[in-house]
Amino acid sequence: MTQIPYELEERLPTVAEHRALWEAVGWGTANVAMTGPSLARSLHGVVIRCGEDIVGMGRIVGDGAMYYYIQDVAVLPAHQGKGLGLRIMDNLLAYVESHCEGAGFVGLFASHGNDSFYRRFGFANYAPGMTGMFKVLGE
Repeated sequence: MTQIPYELEERLPTVAEHRALWEAVGWGTANVAMTGPSLARSLHGVVIRCGEDIVGMGRIVGDGAMYYYIQDVAVLPAHQGKGLGLRIMDNLLAYVESHCEGAGFVGLFASHGNDSFYRRFGFANYAPGMTGMFKVLGE
């Protein structure tokens, strides 16, 4: 059996790559007018390549000092279960650890059912002492 070669690249996805992954994992329709500026303001990003195709992505947004948020970790469904999400998360967390010079906060929102994936990296639900909240504009 031939093993599929995957390559992690430290770069942000293009708007088209981001949209394809976003929509393939069921996050709805990507707002491409907002995607370009959002990606450009990211601190760090990675993509996973399989041949010529981008099959995974992840990025970090935040202030680059104390607050970091892991965003848009996605792997195409046909490539899930092969350790690609682990590679993405390892890279993103290594970036934060190399850039945060003290106590820092790393946050994320997980898609329903993916809590256990993020727990292996030390993420936890701190309720009721701390509650994560968010507001979606334009809906």
